[in-house]
Amino acid sequence: MEPLKIHRGQALHPAALILLWVFLAIAMQSLTAMVLLLVGVPLLIVAYVLSAARLRTLLRHIRWIMLSLLLIYAYATPGVAMVASLSQFSPTYEGVIDGLLQLSRLVFALAGLAILLSLLSQQQLISGLYALGYPLRYIGLSRARMAVRLALTLHYAESSMRDTAANWRASIEQMPAQAKVKPQSIELQVTLFILRDGLLMILGCALLLLALR
Repeated sequence: MEPLKIHRGQALHPAALILLWVFLAIAMQSLTAMVLLLVGVPLLIVAYVLSAARLRTLLRHIRWIMLSLLLIYAYATPGVAMVASLSQFSPTYEGVIDGLLQLSRLVFALAGLAILLSLLSQQQLISGLYALGYPLRYIGLSRARMAVRLALTLHYAESSMRDTAANWRASIEQMPAQAKVKPQSIELQVTLFILRDGLLMILGCALLLLALR
């Protein structure tokens, strides 16, 4: 396999966008219900406008997790029983409210992820993770090799999912054969950090600290 081909662009740095989403997901855990709605509902609307199909896919993949989360909060949180006749076997009002709050945080974080994935191509996403992996060099790990493996994983996963939708039996049989196929090169688009990227990350850090206060 040939070395990574580095391309330099002038777009907003993918690493800055990825970090902003991380900051947003962390900050949402500390926001009150009202502030969460003020931040999250516009995110949900933007995500639906930019990529409704991707947003639906993300939500569909975690639908059982969301249901489990709601049930755990509803039944494990002490409080007033919603159905008095069921006594301790009834979900509580406090539990349902807390569960819905946690579900809102999760849904709004996924909305932010849908926006991120709609703004970044697969190459840009890998490029951003490659940039964020810079500290790995100090512990002897190769971020270039990790970027290659991530690119291959995404490539085969996407190919396998597409083939599985058409013929899952044939897809399973062909997976060993697909794993032997290796591309000759992987191009990695590297964007230089510029002033606006730094200002964007500083703004994100400031908002995160403000939310965590």
